[in-house]
Amino acid sequence: QVQLVESGGGQVQAGGSLRLSCAASTRTFSTYSMGYFRQAPGKEREFVAAISWNGVGTYYADSVKGRFTISRDNAKNTVYLQMNSLKPEDTAVYYCAGGGQRYQVVTSLKNFASWGQGTQVTVSS
Repeated sequence: QVQLVESGGGQVQAGGSLRLSCAASTRTFSTYSMGYFRQAPGKEREFVAAISWNGVGTYYADSVKGRFTISRDNAKNTVYLQMNSLKPEDTAVYYCAGGGQRYQVVTSLKNFASWGQGTQVTVSS
């Protein structure tokens, strides 16, 4: 099973920025789509962003479009989520996720097979 290790969460004031990183243990990292989801207290886990295996395609939730950027470095087996212009409503635990099938673009939670441990992002007003 693929291990995903996240880093980069923290606390920031509204309008600030954070960058999340997610390192994967698999040699086949470059063949899987990757994504980020988030879960706020009392709410369901929701899609934030996804990127195709080759980095060509990127997909975002409407709530983060224009503020967040997902990218990947296949040579480092790492995916990143750059978060700018953060808002208090972005406060949540953020999870990195790996797609379940090679060479498939996935954005639905059910299609992700591997999950990171989660990292807390807190945005204060």
